[in-house]
Amino acid sequence: MTTAGLTATELLAEYRAGRLSPVDATKDALARIDEANGAVNAFCLVDGPRALAAAAESEARWRRGEPHGLLDGVPVSVKDILLTEGWPTLRGSRSIDPDQRWDVDAPAVARLREHNAVIVGKTTTPELGWKGVTDSPLTGVTRNPWDTTKTAGGSSGGASAAVAAGMGTISLGTDGGGSIRIPASFSGVFGIKPTYGLVPIYPASPYGTLAHVGPLSWSVADSALALDVITGVDSRDWTAGPRPDRPFASAAESGVSAGIAGMRIAFSPTLGHVEVDREVAAIVEAAVRVFTELGAVVSRTDPGFADPVAAFHALWFSGAAASTAALTDEQRARLDPGLREVCEQGAGYSALDYLEATARRAAIGRTMGEFHEHYDLLLTPTMPIAAFEAGVEVPPGSAATRWTGWTPFTYPFNMTQQPAASVPCGFTSAGLPVGLQVVGPRHADGRVLAACAAFEQARPWQSTRPQVPGA
Repeated sequence: MTTAGLTATELLAEYRAGRLSPVDATKDALARIDEANGAVNAFCLVDGPRALAAAAESEARWRRGEPHGLLDGVPVSVKDILLTEGWPTLRGSRSIDPDQRWDVDAPAVARLREHNAVIVGKTTTPELGWKGVTDSPLTGVTRNPWDTTKTAGGSSGGASAAVAAGMGTISLGTDGGGSIRIPASFSGVFGIKPTYGLVPIYPASPYGTLAHVGPLSWSVADSALALDVITGVDSRDWTAGPRPDRPFASAAESGVSAGIAGMRIAFSPTLGHVEVDREVAAIVEAAVRVFTELGAVVSRTDPGFADPVAAFHALWFSGAAASTAALTDEQRARLDPGLREVCEQGAGYSALDYLEATARRAAIGRTMGEFHEHYDLLLTPTMPIAAFEAGVEVPPGSAATRWTGWTPFTYPFNMTQQPAASVPCGFTSAGLPVGLQVVGPRHADGRVLAACAAFEQARPWQSTRPQVPGA
């Protein structure tokens, strides 16, 4: 049997029963990459020999009845923002020299290795992860497996496309303004941005505490399992906290078994200020009704903050400027033109501007803290639109000038550091996925996973897969 359509939890069950081996799964993942990557451009680096060697070691452990780690033998991938020992981390940029020592793993990557996941390669990102779509001067355009004329989203677009196209079960992404949830919504997979500090980060992101690391996967259970692997203290990140006492996998299971009956859930279809495509709005409305059917008490209400885009720009563009401050004029001239523009804008902010944006951020955090005294969860559309043409920063004909103009549901919750997930909830008439965003109070990641798992059980999506050209 082919393993390309199996989830990580299904693969582990097959290994345990002796019906499949990690070598089988890794060969199938690599074959799928060979078939589909030309159409979607999800991977910028694939290392078949190293992956197969790791899979063979895993196979030997399973045969001895001695698997080690929660993901032993499971094929996964890593966004090319995160350091990986032995492979260059170029971040979609021609400004980074590949010919240097690459002898350090980022904390989340180190945890994958400790749990014996098989890392098959690295996935694409826009240059330095700066925008909500995935194209870069170095690696080109990443496309949507459901329609390769459309964007996969970003900045973890390679990760979402890899998972959606069956090129591995789980992919690690990063999210500083929606970069896990945007591509999860556009590519029809599950993605979660955990509470800030739950997953340690090294080196520190130039975007500071806006930046999170989290998983994208084909099921809620797989992302919960991945979080059990990658969370916890790492001495290199002074902001990282311990993992919760209760495993995330059990929280997801409780969502399936116990459901969400009695939860107080707020539904904000527009956050009070967002214009949403009618078809997307109708699909999300239908998804929200499922929570009522499952016994939750759902109220239509807005959390009560105005669009914080100006404050987000001050924080985000300043980070972009910092990330390129050491470049030469020649290197700067080779940057993505849009990145170069936001870096110039970011360099123009003063320390007082940054502190004012930080104060605005704190105010929204306080608003959401008070909001969650009354509501266990907040539901919104993940995106106000479905995927648009690949290779552009904003939809053609849009009034938006930057990617933040069409991502108003995601970046506020980077500012507040809350856990937020995108769960697939339907398709447009054109066959493009739509995501429902589930937001919880800080440190309520298990609650978010439980709610998403309950929705997934009520409205499963795994039986529908994209038909990638050439695959």
